Amino acid sequence: MRDVRGGGEPRWSWASDTRLRGRDRELSVVRTSLHRVKGFHGGEVIVLEGSPGSGKTRLLAEACALAREDGVRVFRGGGDPDGQFVTMAPLLDALLASEWPVLDRGVLRSIASGADQRFWILQEVQNQLERAALEHPLLIAVDDVQWCDDATLAALRVLPERLSSHAVMWLLATRVGGAAQVRDTLERLGSGGAKTVPVPPLEPAAVTEVVEDLLKAAAGADVLEAAERAEGRPLLLVELVRGLQEEGAIVVDDGRARLVAGRMPLRFRESIEQRLEHVSATTRELIEITAALGREFPIGQLAELMSRRPVDLDPAVREALATDLMVGDHRQIAFRHDLIREAVETSLPTAVRRALLRRAAELQLRHGVPETEVAAMVAEGAEIGDRWAVSVLRRAAAELTAGSPSSAAETSRAALALTREDATDRGPLIAETISLLWLSGRAAEARALGDSALEGLLDPEAEGQVRLGLAMVSSQHSFAEAVRQCRAGLDLPGLSAPIRARLLAVLCLVLANSGELEEAERTLEPALSAAHEAEDLAAEATVLSIDSVVRFFHFDMAGALELIEKSVDVTGRLNGAEALWLPHPWRSMVLSAVGEADRAIELIDENLQQALKNGKASLTRLWLMGRCRLLLDAGRLSEAQAEAEAVLSMVDELGPGNYADATAQYTLGRVAWHRGDQAGLREAAEHARRMAGDDAVLMQLIGSWLGALVADFDGDEDAVARCTAPAARFFDRLGPSLASPEDPMDEPLYVRIVLRAGLTDRAEAAARTAERRAAANPVFPALSAAAAHARGLITDDLPLLRRAVELYNGSSRRLAHAAALEDLGRVLASRQDAGAVAHLDRALELFTGAGADRDVDRVRHRLRELGVRRGPTEGETRLGLTPAELKVVRLISQGATNRAVAEALFLSPHTVSSHLRHAFIKLGINSRVELARVLAEHEAAQPPEGVGR
Repeated sequence: MRDVRGGGEPRWSWASDTRLRGRDRELSVVRTSLHRVKGFHGGEVIVLEGSPGSGKTRLLAEACALAREDGVRVFRGGGDPDGQFVTMAPLLDALLASEWPVLDRGVLRSIASGADQRFWILQEVQNQLERAALEHPLLIAVDDVQWCDDATLAALRVLPERLSSHAVMWLLATRVGGAAQVRDTLERLGSGGAKTVPVPPLEPAAVTEVVEDLLKAAAGADVLEAAERAEGRPLLLVELVRGLQEEGAIVVDDGRARLVAGRMPLRFRESIEQRLEHVSATTRELIEITAALGREFPIGQLAELMSRRPVDLDPAVREALATDLMVGDHRQIAFRHDLIREAVETSLPTAVRRALLRRAAELQLRHGVPETEVAAMVAEGAEIGDRWAVSVLRRAAAELTAGSPSSAAETSRAALALTREDATDRGPLIAETISLLWLSGRAAEARALGDSALEGLLDPEAEGQVRLGLAMVSSQHSFAEAVRQCRAGLDLPGLSAPIRARLLAVLCLVLANSGELEEAERTLEPALSAAHEAEDLAAEATVLSIDSVVRFFHFDMAGALELIEKSVDVTGRLNGAEALWLPHPWRSMVLSAVGEADRAIELIDENLQQALKNGKASLTRLWLMGRCRLLLDAGRLSEAQAEAEAVLSMVDELGPGNYADATAQYTLGRVAWHRGDQAGLREAAEHARRMAGDDAVLMQLIGSWLGALVADFDGDEDAVARCTAPAARFFDRLGPSLASPEDPMDEPLYVRIVLRAGLTDRAEAAARTAERRAAANPVFPALSAAAAHARGLITDDLPLLRRAVELYNGSSRRLAHAAALEDLGRVLASRQDAGAVAHLDRALELFTGAGADRDVDRVRHRLRELGVRRGPTEGETRLGLTPAELKVVRLISQGATNRAVAEALFLSPHTVSSHLRHAFIKLGINSRVELARVLAEHEAAQPPEGVGR
């Protein structure tokens, strides 16, 4: 995090001494949003978008002035073309430099020194803005978004949404176009309701007003004709008019300005160059150095670069300010506008600019400026073979990795570009760059760089270490790539025992995760032997876990549980050493698969609470991933949805997490299927298609099964046949066939879907698989229930369906139990058995408790066909909120922040945000003020033992 310069003063804007003209429409939009925010009616987002010199900065300054007049607290910052490697600097500068700073420098420094830096800085910013917005409406203005670093862009993507119920207005200014990340950010904001306000060229009437403001006289037709050269861009217009004034090309007679005959206006750069021709050599040097180094620069460091005392520069500073190209004071100096700086900078010879940048970077580092802040300067000022520059850039990349992996990758690439082909450190640097490219989600670039440069550059042991690291990193994005890296490493001659043990352990892991269980099984014995030989507990724990996975798919559930418990025990003896893979989520998944979903959730909750307490963001996502799937298994759909959304919302801070994201998307698809949420199902269909085309078998199966569910909802039998075919091929082989982790309770659902599509042979295959699993595990009633249910569906066998219902009694797999009850009731009803109503009523109760609206409607329809009508049940409160949502909104309405609620309820802040968003949608509100009113009215209408208590 950089030091804030400028004392919190707003950025200098072009022609701020004149009235703002021609922007009534834009200001009207700003005023309307300010009024809403001032009234605490929720958040607002406005994006000002225009070409360079269109007056965005001036418009933003005017908006900030209006906000201050209305009593709104203003925080203003902006991107810097030379500061894009500084994590979240534009936003942090704004929040720290205000007269009401909402952040604590000491807290931020402690966060910045830890792991998951970007994640926790963003959490701290969100929490403190929540606190501040509970007391006063806020305006956060960010200029030059096109130059913001990727961490700031991530913050701008997620904070407006997460703070949408607070009195926070976001006002962003950006150039049209921009890099892909900038466009993605603006699209995300737009989809969330942000208003994009174009800042077009000024209309002729406004141009006339600006010209006359500058000249303090009425403008003649010839002057206005000359002003047309500026194409309505305020910056160029002001520069044009002032340049003509200075040249004596405009004269004023009797209050009317006219253009002197024969004189033509100079172009923008020519005008600036002409101004520089009339200043002293020292002043010109000062201006050119500032242009090369950035928009603003401290006078003391400029003096040092120019080998002068600061006091000796005073005349040059005054002369530079007099050109009207620059603004500042005795402490620092800056260009009035970026276009001016760019015009001066392009006039410098490349060699001169490079030398200036090198000297400035060295000076900045001597003054204690972090290497991340001078990285861009170092890269631009260095030549190939500059080992000092490479060293600085590598250290900067390492520091940026946690907070801004994309910036870290670019910094590492810059270091690589400066490294000679024969340099001894080129190989490790290539490996570092590949890893960072993977981390930032640029898989194709990473693979291309690795294929072209990595092999043959390192000795076998070093290359083995690199391959191991790449396998671990790439396993978050592509299991196939991780397998490739492990095998390439294992093919190297003379590997040490520790490296070989870990490569084999990770190979087992990624083979299992990709669905290649038969290959994983063949690797287990050599991997476990290697782990014992190397005395590597992390490798041993990983191999034991994968052995548990293999036993699970051999239908040896007791053996799977025994092995995973051993893995948990070995992991606990690592004494703080980093595990290759944590076995705890898999332990919970196995427990849920045998019918003990509630116990599985209890175990994972213990780990989640510990991760939240210790501030382990990456582990938090892992536990949330497991928890969302387990909540789905347990039939707690609202909570499952909230946790799945929390997993996906962490992508902005932690980057993509292949398996975690797939699990979350699958969970959301299943929730939408049970609720009949067509919008959610359309989104699920898109993710299903993407996963079905993945290079990992496991992903293909998840995508196919999710696609089959969507196709069944749509009644598309051809799509059902196509999407259920992969599972049919995998029922008789080792490994998953439907979702992952495999859920035995899905097999009756598969049978029901394929029977509806007339695919009896596939129903038989699924039933046989369920029966084999049940026969191998008689001690787990839920597995026998699933087998009886699957077989009973094929022939509507009443004894089997009754047995399924009996075996599910007491199980925490509520949706599976409800489905069996419904099928039993359906068959009894078809035989006119009066017992049908009781079973359908019990199914209705379980489906309602789960929040499965589509299932509820279907069962109610079955009851109506029997002449029985059932009213609303107690699955939701009268407000339409689930118990989990009600707990959250009650605390929020009392003034608690999301973080405080998360700590009180042992949830992640992301989960709280998700619950709150769904509650707002259900209640038809968008602010906390409205929430407090709605709850107060509801509570007042209830007796003391009212709903939800």
